[in-house]
Amino acid sequence: MQSLEDLKAEEILSIALAGKTTLADTMLIASGRSNVHVGAIADAVVKACKEAGIVSPRVEGLPHADWVVVDAGDLIVHVFKPDVRRFYNLEKMWGGDRPSEDLSDTRRPS
Repeated sequence: MQSLEDLKAEEILSIALAGKTTLADTMLIASGRSNVHVGAIADAVVKACKEAGIVSPRVEGLPHADWVVVDAGDLIVHVFKPDVRRFYNLEKMWGGDRPSEDLSDTRRPS
């Protein structure tokens, strides 16, 4: 989280995944202003992971850097350009603000 803030990542969001998936415990989502900014943020996240003892986090999305994913085991970090972030809308998918899937109320117009 600190490396995201240090490089001026925007709209940083943390989502708890425990109980929703076995992929990871936490997902961080952030935006960068350009491909270069997204790449620099991702590089800083990888460096912070290595300093925290995660020897080789997996990285996808470089060098293009519209969307970079850093998989550090229990932590997954997504860094997007704003337009790509809006398109994929991971917050809606994982953040719990999805519409109810309760179909028990199937009222029909009279």
